[in-house]
Amino acid sequence: MLLRSALIACVLFTFSRTQARQLESNDWQVDIANGFPSMHDLPAGKKGIMTLSRLAPAASELYIANSDGTNMRKLLGNQTVAYDYHASFSHDGKYITFTSERNGGGQADLYRVLADGSGLEKLVATPSVEDQGVLSPDNTKLAYVSSANGWKANIWIKDLATGKTWNLTNTATVKGVPWSPDGYFKPAWSPDGQWIAFTSDRNTEYFGHADGTGWENTQELSIYAIRPDGTDFKLVATRPGHCLGSPKWSPDGRRLVYYDMERDTTYSVRNPSLWGDSVNQIWSVDFATGETKQETNTNTIKISPQYIKGGKGIAYLAKSSGQNVGGLYFDNKRIMIPTSTQSNPSWSPDGKQVVFEAYNMGPFMGPTSVDPGAKIYSWDEDWEYRIGNQFTVLSKTGKIACPGMMRSDIRVSNPDGSNNLTIPVNEKIFNKTLPDMRIDPHGAPDGPLSVIGPAWSPDSQWIAVGVGGFFQDRREHPAAIYRMRANGSDFQQLTDAQSNQGFPSYSHDGKMLVYRVWGPPGRGEYGLRLYDIEKNIITILTNDTLNDNLPSFSPDGKRIAFTRRMNETNFDICTIKPDGTDFKVLTTSGANDGHPAWTYEGRITWSSGASGWMNEAANYDTAEQPYGKIWIMDADGGNKYQLTDSIWEDALPLYLPREVL
Repeated sequence: MLLRSALIACVLFTFSRTQARQLESNDWQVDIANGFPSMHDLPAGKKGIMTLSRLAPAASELYIANSDGTNMRKLLGNQTVAYDYHASFSHDGKYITFTSERNGGGQADLYRVLADGSGLEKLVATPSVEDQGVLSPDNTKLAYVSSANGWKANIWIKDLATGKTWNLTNTATVKGVPWSPDGYFKPAWSPDGQWIAFTSDRNTEYFGHADGTGWENTQELSIYAIRPDGTDFKLVATRPGHCLGSPKWSPDGRRLVYYDMERDTTYSVRNPSLWGDSVNQIWSVDFATGETKQETNTNTIKISPQYIKGGKGIAYLAKSSGQNVGGLYFDNKRIMIPTSTQSNPSWSPDGKQVVFEAYNMGPFMGPTSVDPGAKIYSWDEDWEYRIGNQFTVLSKTGKIACPGMMRSDIRVSNPDGSNNLTIPVNEKIFNKTLPDMRIDPHGAPDGPLSVIGPAWSPDSQWIAVGVGGFFQDRREHPAAIYRMRANGSDFQQLTDAQSNQGFPSYSHDGKMLVYRVWGPPGRGEYGLRLYDIEKNIITILTNDTLNDNLPSFSPDGKRIAFTRRMNETNFDICTIKPDGTDFKVLTTSGANDGHPAWTYEGRITWSSGASGWMNEAANYDTAEQPYGKIWIMDADGGNKYQLTDSIWEDALPLYLPREVL
C-alpha cells in the first residue's frame, strides 16, 4: 500500500517555531498503520525501499489570469498531475515554459505549452534538475538551470532544433573558487538575443542567518551577463552583504530590473512568520554604465520584478503576512487574485496576462487527494524511494519505530503497518501533553514534552529515546534519556535531565548508549556522552565543542558518527572511536553537513548542502534550508555520492531491505 501522505523534513539543529506549530496543528505525519509497500508490490530487481523526509508543497498548479486579476483559470485545465511551477512567458507571448515533476515527485523537468494551455511539449527531461527555463526571443533556444554533470546549479543552453546542449557557467572563465558557493540562477535573455543575464553566489561565503550563527544558510547574489556562446562574461551589479536577484530586461534592452535585499533577509523571505519584520526594494541597473536606481519605497518584501507597459511600469510579487498587502502588484496596484497563494509570476509581453503558481503546503510530497497515484522519483535504480516519517529506525527483527504525530509518543509496527502499537511516552512519564513545558524546582521537566530520536537495542527488546525540550526549546528546557521495552512496558529514566540530553544510539552489543548533551551557552555541558547501562556509569566522550550532535554507533560498534560545528558557519560529519581516540572529519565541502546515520552495510548517509542552492533563496516560501540533499559515503569518508537531486530539502533516509517488507 502506498503512503498516503508525507511529513515535513526536520531542520537538523534549529527547527523553527513556525514549523513546530505546523506539526502540532496539522496531521501531516504518515499514518503508520498504512505502512509501506509489501515485498510483493516492489518492482522486480529492487533491493527494497529507501524512505526520506522532504520539505516541499504537496501540490503546485499553474494559473493564468488577466492583469487585473479577472478570468483566472488553470493553465493546463483538468490535468491529472498537479505539480507544475516556475512558469515563464516567451518574448512574443506565444509560449509558456514551466517546470514539472510529472515524471515523479522531486524530479524537475522542463516543458512548454501554447499560451492557451494546449500543445504540451517536453523540452528537457533527465534525472538531473532542469528548472527556470526561458526561451530565446526567436523561440529556437532554451536557457535553463540544470544540476547535470556535478549536481550544482549551472546555466545551460539547448538548441531546440538540433538538441545540442552546452553549459555556460561551469567554465574556467566563469566558475568560482572551489571553497565558495557556486550556483547560477534565473537566466534572462536580452530582447535582441545577444545576452543572457543571471544571478550567482560565486566567490561568496557560506553564511548562516542571525549574523552567521544560524544553521540555515543565507544567500548573497550578484547579477552577471554572458553571451549565449559563453563569451564576454561580465559583472552587471553587486552590493556586498546584499542579495540582488531575478533580473529582467527592459523592452529596449537598456536596463535590468531586480530585487535587492540584505543577505539576512534571504532567511526571513522564506519564513512567512518573519515577513512582517522584513523590507526590501526593487532596483534597476543601466546595462551599459552600471548606474543603479531605486524603483520602489514600500514596507514589504518584494521579489519577481518585471517591466510592464513598454518599460514604463514595474510589476512584482509582495510577500507579507498583513491583510490586503501581500500578493501580485501591477503598476503599484495590488491585483485581487482568488487564491490563497501566488508565487513566481510572469507577465505576458503586452502586460495583459499573468501566469503564476498556487500551491498547497500540506500534506507534504507524496500521494495526495489531488493526485492519488503520485510517486517519488528514485535516483538509485536499486531502491524504490518513498516518503517516510522523521527519525524512523529499523530493528534487527524488522520492526520500525518513529515519533508520533504530536511527538508525544512512539509508534511501533511492521513496515507494512501491521502489528502497530502506540507507546504514550508522555502519559506514562509525566501524564502531560503539548503545549507549555515547565520546570520544577528539582530540574525535572513538568509539562508537555517532545519525544525524539528513538533507538532500537540490538536484541530488539528495548527502545531508547530522548524526552524533553528539543530544537529551539532546548535553550529553555532540559531533556533526559529514557528507555522502555518494545511492548511499551518498563519505563526507565537513564539520565538526570540536569542539561538537555538527547538522540541516543545503542552500541552493537547493547551495553552502551551514546547521546549528546547541550548547555545552554554559558551554563552547562556540551558534547557526547557514553552511558554504560549495566554499571550506570556516564563517560565523557567529547567535551570541547558547542555543537556535537546526533551521534550514531556503527553496526560493528567500532566507531561513532556525529555532526560537529567546526566554526560559526560550518557543520561537518565526523567519526570517533568509543574510547575517544582516532577522531576524523569526513566532510570538507564548506557547506553544512548534518544528521549522519549508518546503513546496515556500514556506510554513512547524511544530509548536505555541498551541491549548493538550486534556486534563489527568495523564491522559496516555507523552506528554511531548501538545498539539503541526501548523500552516502564509506565509513572512512570515501566514495561520496549524492542520492537525491531535487530542488527541495531531502533528509533522514532509512533503508528497508526487501526481506523486511
